[in-house]
Amino acid sequence: MANKRETHCNNQVDTFAEALATARQMQQNWLTYGVDFVNIYVEDVDGDWLETWGHDEILGNFQLDTIKEFLVSNDSVAVKVRQHLGERSLFDFAVNLEESWRISENHDRLTAVRHLLISEENSVDTDLANSLLVKLADIL
Repeated sequence: MANKRETHCNNQVDTFAEALATARQMQQNWLTYGVDFVNIYVEDVDGDWLETWGHDEILGNFQLDTIKEFLVSNDSVAVKVRQHLGERSLFDFAVNLEESWRISENHDRLTAVRHLLISEENSVDTDLANSLLVKLADIL
């Protein structure tokens, strides 16, 4: 039993020693190269990775794509939603709607959709929120 503990502790010490050596090497590279040390650790540092950060979560999202297609369709509920939203961004609404769809409880999901439909000019239309949830349940 004591032998197992020593082995386990040795593994942790070895892992810690490797992490410490890596951190020290990174610090030394920082001191040697200044801000340019990042070129050693980051691929495509001059690319557009900062501008596109998180886009892979939005792009290729089946549910979001389906919601966007529905919202621009000629479906009567989609038309009512667009009219209700007015000048508000349909894309932003679709992203928020997709996030609301992840809520597991139906009542909480309905409340979230109702909050999305509220705007300064329009009060919430519970029938529209219900109809939208029914349509989403059909297409998703």
